[in-house]
Amino acid sequence: MSTKREKQLAYSELQDKMLEEGVRRKKAAKILAVLRHFLGRSDLDGLVALDLGCSTGFISDELRAAGAQVIGVDIDVPGLAAAHAHFGSSIGFTCADGEKLPMADRSVDVVVFNHIYEHVVDADAVMDEIRRVLKDDGVAYFGFANRLGIVEPHYKLPFLSWLPQGLADRYISKAGKADHYYEKFRARPGLKRMAAGLNIWDYTYPVLTDSATFQSDDMVPSRLAHAPLAFWKSLAPILPTFIWVGTRSSAVPAGPQTAVAPRRILSA
Repeated sequence: MSTKREKQLAYSELQDKMLEEGVRRKKAAKILAVLRHFLGRSDLDGLVALDLGCSTGFISDELRAAGAQVIGVDIDVPGLAAAHAHFGSSIGFTCADGEKLPMADRSVDVVVFNHIYEHVVDADAVMDEIRRVLKDDGVAYFGFANRLGIVEPHYKLPFLSWLPQGLADRYISKAGKADHYYEKFRARPGLKRMAAGLNIWDYTYPVLTDSATFQSDDMVPSRLAHAPLAFWKSLAPILPTFIWVGTRSSAVPAGPQTAVAPRRILSA
């Protein structure tokens, strides 16, 4: 018999990588590089940024350092406690559910939703909230893991996310990683359906082919730093992560030309 999927209320205690400051700040550098490129600006001065799923707050702090007024939202109480201890009142950390954000319609300039959707109970409801709070000229950064990635990113088990729930539970239990498999991933078509209602620009290939510009060495091993576009496209169905930027408006990337241009893959 299936059981109700509960919220992960203390994720930073389940995954201690959330406490690894260097790793988190490196991810923030990539996020900021993509946002800066899309916006065509070197800073986020004057913008209100929502870090949705902020946990320990290191990405929020990098957004703040770039000039944004930052609101960090999570249900990870231990993570938020660590964030408050690190950063005090310089960032507006709030314990709240992404399915019901405590902010007004059209009140946020920038949303960061990075590798969070698989952890929430209702990812579609969270995306509805992102669409609701995003300003008409706002932008949302999405880091979406792919269900068809070969190695599951949290438990490092090959093909785990491909399996139906029962088999995944047995696999992860036999491997001694957890009692059951919690995360719920989607493949690219399902992610596009989830992001419907926004204009979506795909930055995945620009990020993979130009790790220097987009600070993406967390995604691109050094031995593949100069791999051609054709190589990455050959891996398209099983790429572990997609990097997308969403807008309500018809804005286009305003940054300098890149070797591989971002491509619009959804229209609102």
